[in-house]
Amino acid sequence: MSSHSDASTAQAPDTPRAATTSFDALGLIPELLRAVTEEGYREPTPIQAKAIPPILQRRDVMGCAQTGTGKTAGFTLPLLQLLAPHANTSLSPARHPTRVLVLTPTRELAAQVEESVRAYSKYLPLRTAVVFGGVDIGPQMKQLHTGVEIVVATPGRLLDHLHQKSVNLSRVEFLVLDEADRMLDMGFIPDIKRILAHLPPRRQNLLFSATFPEEVRRLAKELLHAPVTVEVAPRNAPADLVTHEVHLVPELRKRALLCHLIRSRDMRQVLVFVRMKRDANRLARQLKQDGIIAKEIHSDRTQVERMEALDEFKQGKVPVLVATDIAARGLDIEQLPFVINYELPHTPEDYVHRIGRTGRAGMPGEAISLVGPEEIRFLEEIERLLKRKLPRAATPEIRSETRPSHRPREPRHERAERHAPRHQQPPSRPAAPGFDYSKPYEPSPSQKPAGPEPVAPSRRGPVRPTAALLGGKREPHK
Repeated sequence: MSSHSDASTAQAPDTPRAATTSFDALGLIPELLRAVTEEGYREPTPIQAKAIPPILQRRDVMGCAQTGTGKTAGFTLPLLQLLAPHANTSLSPARHPTRVLVLTPTRELAAQVEESVRAYSKYLPLRTAVVFGGVDIGPQMKQLHTGVEIVVATPGRLLDHLHQKSVNLSRVEFLVLDEADRMLDMGFIPDIKRILAHLPPRRQNLLFSATFPEEVRRLAKELLHAPVTVEVAPRNAPADLVTHEVHLVPELRKRALLCHLIRSRDMRQVLVFVRMKRDANRLARQLKQDGIIAKEIHSDRTQVERMEALDEFKQGKVPVLVATDIAARGLDIEQLPFVINYELPHTPEDYVHRIGRTGRAGMPGEAISLVGPEEIRFLEEIERLLKRKLPRAATPEIRSETRPSHRPREPRHERAERHAPRHQQPPSRPAAPGFDYSKPYEPSPSQKPAGPEPVAPSRRGPVRPTAALLGGKREPHK
């Protein structure tokens, strides 16, 4: 392994040159060019233009680009071309060994990568499979047993398949780590190292990421051999087409402001970020109460529920998707116009990943943040990372457009008084004139009941021998 300092670095191309680059000039085969054209792409993005040639040359690559710049096609297209000589229509699983392994941190990203592989390989007889948790493992095992050249997987579920011996990685020639920094954040490194033990030592390694923190660079130094580093944007830089807007608003007024923004600006598709899963559930429920169609997406929802919510959001059936940071990576939503940070993330890098869901594929986007007084320090950390002050917007005076989620609780004594039977206590009457409060109260002769005074019952019951209580001999009753 050579040190990272020895790695060659490919800089971003100049704008005029990038405009004249075509997929044909990159040396892609006709089958791939046809598929790319049918997907509507004419020119490669900078990350694609700089990553595809070294991958085709069998070089290890460490690619860094902001989200929405085409990293997936940057490694998918050249790998499909390298696999083209092995493509065949045989039904035998032995003719379709797994040669490419792509590891992703989330189920959504795995599904989208596999979707891209299928789209670009439509004219090549290659097989692909996606495996992730949260769904029945049986159909995945059945598909893997038929033989697939390309496996896109999350680390945990792939380890399950390795334990079940439903996948064989001994012939893998290409390993891709997508969103490597997110892998580190989610604690997948031990799982990845266990997976690496099942791979052949000689292979081509590709590491792609939105950011390159020092931890990722250390991993690259251990994994990659003399890598070509492709970095087409400054570290942690937000998309250039995204405009920022900050509203300083008290926490209790955020919901009313959110509803006002959605209605007044006629937002037909907006991704709203919160920090906690319970906050996503609550906010989606409150928006429905306010007459706004919304769904939530987070890790506690099943994979079927998450995919259903995402599909309805993409199709425009659900205008508002409330999400935790599980959606900050890998969600590819075309022409998403708005991202709203209902709560700022505690880590400034997560702000970059959140707003990276908009301003993609050359389309403009807008990132709006609702910042409470207790979140000012998070806003300042974001501004230090971006090296600029985000513009503040005037927050309109809003009359409450929302309905309370539940009725405020009334004091306990008021509830008891409201629910007490009316006949429980007689109405109080003033004491008779001359009543002496210094003496114990005794009823007057007219208030005493007729007849002999009742005898107070004895506190002690009939005396019984102790032996009787312990199960011994009982004395007969007299």
